[in-house]
Amino acid sequence: MPGYIFILVLLVLMWFLLIRPQRRRQLETQRLIDSVTVGSEVVTAGGLYGTVTALQDDEVRLEIADGIEVRVAKRAIAGTVSEDEEPEEDEEDEEDEEEEAEEPEEESAATLPPDGVRPA
Repeated sequence: MPGYIFILVLLVLMWFLLIRPQRRRQLETQRLIDSVTVGSEVVTAGGLYGTVTALQDDEVRLEIADGIEVRVAKRAIAGTVSEDEEPEEDEEDEEDEEEEAEEPEEESAATLPPDGVRPA
């Protein structure tokens, strides 16, 4: 009898740790796909950002640049892009790149001869 209880407890744990969260993710993904409308800004699983221009049965047309449209499967939509998530170059990144360019580079081990001693 105790063996059956142990198996039952394992099945219940498996349900709560594996199956239930997966169903929740599937439901959220389906809601996301159903909420996409023409004009929505989305990102695909492959990393393409674009604006939805047309919806069909299982496909979406995305405008990824001015005048350039691609056809993408609806299930490839990974999320919607809000105004604050839109990819932009930060001014801080540009400043960091300028500082790195100004710093002199030190000689690395790759520029030394194999014995590690600089010739005089």
